[in-house]
Amino acid sequence: MTLLAGKNAIVYGAAGRIGTAVATAFAEEGARVFLAGRTRARLDEVAGRIRASGGRAETAEVDALDEQAVDEHAAAVAAEGGIDISFNLVAHGDVQGTPLVDMTLADYERPVVTAVRTQFLTARAAARHMTGQRSGVILFFGGEGEPMREFAVGGLQVAFHAVEAMRRQLAAELGPHGIRTVTLRTGGIPETLPAGFPGRKAIEENIAGKTMLGRPATLADVGAVAAFIASDRARTMTAATVNVSCGALVD
Repeated sequence: MTLLAGKNAIVYGAAGRIGTAVATAFAEEGARVFLAGRTRARLDEVAGRIRASGGRAETAEVDALDEQAVDEHAAAVAAEGGIDISFNLVAHGDVQGTPLVDMTLADYERPVVTAVRTQFLTARAAARHMTGQRSGVILFFGGEGEPMREFAVGGLQVAFHAVEAMRRQLAAELGPHGIRTVTLRTGGIPETLPAGFPGRKAIEENIAGKTMLGRPATLADVGAVAAFIASDRARTMTAATVNVSCGALVD
């Protein structure tokens, strides 16, 4: 039996590399996936591949920074049988590679403001519907981490820390309603780097070199773990982080 049979899952930022991997894994495990993003053509491509493999996928243009758009889309999904899983994988617009002392305020604060706004809006929208059914899983991606010494990540870690504080508070408030909140953490996924990204090879080697297994997590790894955590087999897990780093991060 598949892990997510009969579940409805919203994936925001589903046309991105991580979003696509997660949506594909959810569909393979039996979920009906609702792919949300700002570019319909790219979402339709992902949905087409999922359907071609026998999965169920719906698409919708949704600006996950727009309160009304998020609420209306969540209501539409809920009307299709409820919301069982919500995972926001929207890009935060972070600027990396620039030291903080050389960074503009706009570039530094953008990922913080974006992450907090979009995660709050999508988590709140899902939770309002999950509360009535007294079940549901809200997943987050990123997590806290030690400061990067080899590479400047701008405001990205600040954004992750802010979202983790939100996730903990949600866990405390939503737990009594049967709703779980869990964050997936990685030590970096080389597959997410664009083909022509400056210094890509060095970054890939750095990520792999920090792991205890001698290899980094793949997009498929993240999708597989996300599907398990979203399933009822992980029903005891909330207020938690899941380490998908191949040992780059030590708990």
